[in-house]
Amino acid sequence: MTDILSNIKAAAAELEGGGAFALPRYIVVEAGALKQVPAFIAAEGWKQPLVVADGHTLKAAGAGLIQECREAGIPAQTILVLPNAQGDVIADEASVVQVLLDIQKHKADSIIAAGSGTLHDIARYAAYTAAIPFASVPTAPSVDGFTSNGSPLIIRGNKLTIPAAGPAAIFADTELLRMAPAPMIAAGFGDMLGKYTSLFDWKFGRLTADEPYSSVVAAITEQALLACVTHAEEIGNHTELGIRVLTGALIESGLAILLFGQSHCASGAEHHLSHYWEMEYIRAGRRQLLHGAKVGVACAEISTLYHDLAGSQGLENKEQWRQVLEEIGKLPSPGTLRALLRTVHGPSSLEELGVDEELLRRSLAEAHLIRMNRHTLLRARNEGKITGAAAE
Repeated sequence: MTDILSNIKAAAAELEGGGAFALPRYIVVEAGALKQVPAFIAAEGWKQPLVVADGHTLKAAGAGLIQECREAGIPAQTILVLPNAQGDVIADEASVVQVLLDIQKHKADSIIAAGSGTLHDIARYAAYTAAIPFASVPTAPSVDGFTSNGSPLIIRGNKLTIPAAGPAAIFADTELLRMAPAPMIAAGFGDMLGKYTSLFDWKFGRLTADEPYSSVVAAITEQALLACVTHAEEIGNHTELGIRVLTGALIESGLAILLFGQSHCASGAEHHLSHYWEMEYIRAGRRQLLHGAKVGVACAEISTLYHDLAGSQGLENKEQWRQVLEEIGKLPSPGTLRALLRTVHGPSSLEELGVDEELLRRSLAEAHLIRMNRHTLLRARNEGKITGAAAE
């Protein structure tokens, strides 16, 4: 895992443009990584770091991080982001403003995000708005967004991805990550499993709508995905190897997005379903489901739909449809995907996840509207471009 950055930089050399300039300067994925944070802070010249955590992640890593900093003579402060009325910490206006107020209160010159995906989204946007740097200390290998320079925020009930600060460094301590709640580890695997359908949709968009594409970035994402699939049992058993592979894959997936400058490689119709379900749960005042858990189940549902669509008459352009059918044939079956989710002890069905059939039906008909700059097979089906396969 020590070669993550060098491998990504080598790939960046093969690309024109892209986001290589936005890569973290330092990535550590190993046992004891937390203890390396103070030296990095000192080397960067940060004098007043603010650790962003919540009640759970403070116990997992935040308190230890504060102690390490203070023993090194660094006067770090802590802010605990408060949950909403349903008991969830969410990346919304209230959470961002809470962090911004503490940045002002403590005259913070940097942020350390100690948490999983949601806390990173809050911290990175607050850092961006305050024009200060931030570093990442993941507490669960649950999402591929640790490296992102965009924040998916809930603004007045709608999910919007807004430019934000990418991390200057990532310190992923595998000793801590192995202790993460089992559902969050399974969610990280689910987020990676979703790359099967996102990579398919990216190829579909390139083929049918001339969307920008990079075989280099696609290869990085696919290799990270296959590493997780190969080590599914180790990940499910929370071995050091399994957690190191999963964490490294999540980071590589995020870096691939940075290189390309857009999230096509990691986010297709399966993510659109997940976002649709998330916004519906917020509107209904329901407790949130883990992002990666939703993505994993949504991937299986999209695989079901796409394999079914292979039996339709297809696109008007017969050569395009032949190529689409070839790619659908490479997609794992829904049964295979659900079996992999069970291997890591995650939800593998709508019922286990807690999403009802009516919400699935609506999301399959409307979720493509969330990202109208993406040309997925789901969108083509809903817009009637697949003969005999219009949305119900």
